[in-house]
Amino acid sequence: MPKRSVALIAPDTAAPSGLVPTLDLRVNRKTVQQEVVEKLRHAILSGVFMPGDRLVETDLCTSLGVSRPSLREALRSLQAERLIEIVPNRGPHVPVLSWRDAEEIYEVRELLEVEAAARCALTISPQEFNLLAEQLEAFRRASRANDAAAQITTASEFYAIILRNCGNKIIAQIEESLLARINFLRAQSMSLPGRAKQSYAEMNAVFTAIKNRDSKEAYKVARQHVINARNAAKKAFDNQKTTKAPK
Repeated sequence: MPKRSVALIAPDTAAPSGLVPTLDLRVNRKTVQQEVVEKLRHAILSGVFMPGDRLVETDLCTSLGVSRPSLREALRSLQAERLIEIVPNRGPHVPVLSWRDAEEIYEVRELLEVEAAARCALTISPQEFNLLAEQLEAFRRASRANDAAAQITTASEFYAIILRNCGNKIIAQIEESLLARINFLRAQSMSLPGRAKQSYAEMNAVFTAIKNRDSKEAYKVARQHVINARNAAKKAFDNQKTTKAPK
C-alpha cells in the first residue's frame, strides 16, 4: 500500500534549561499529546489513513514535529478509543472494521440513542435546547457546504447534547466509549451522495419531537434515524467491497 504524505503540525515544546516548573511542564506535555491525538483522529476519520494502514512512528514524528514519547502517548489514547491497534513487533495500524462489528455498534446505538432521545424530550432545559438548535443549524450549514469533517463534528455534538440531558449518565458514558467508532461509521455513511441532506431531515425530526416534549415521537424518529444510518453505512461498506474487488 503506498504511503500517504500527511502534513500534520503539532510542535513539541521543551522547558528552558534550568527552568523546570513541574506543573507547567505537565500541562505543556498534555497539550501537545492532545493536539497529536486530535490531528491523528481527524486523519483517520477523514480517510487520510485507511483501515489496514500502518502508522510508521518515525514518519509521524517528522510530520507532526513531536518527540517519540509524545507520539506514543497519543497512540495509546487512540488505542483506548479503538481507532488504532498496536501489535507487538508490527507497531500501530488502523484496524479493519468488519460489517459485523459495525452492526453491533448500530445495535447499541439503537438501544442507547433512541432511549436517550425519548428521555431528553421530557428533561432538557431551555438553555440546553438552545444549544441543540445551534448544533442542528451548524450541521445544516456543514451539509450544504459538503464539509465532511464538520458534518461528523456537529452530528456528534448534537447527540452529545441529547445524551447528557437524558437523565442517565451511564447511557452517556457507554456511548462516549464508542464515539470514535461511531464517528468512523458516520464518515462512511455520510460519504454517500444525498445522505447528509437526508440525515439533516431525520435529525430535524428528532429536534422537533424534543421541542414538542413528545417522548413517544422522539423515540420513533430517533430509531428510524439510526436504522437509516445503518442502511447507509451498509451500502458504503458494499461499495468499498465492489471498488476493491479484482476485475
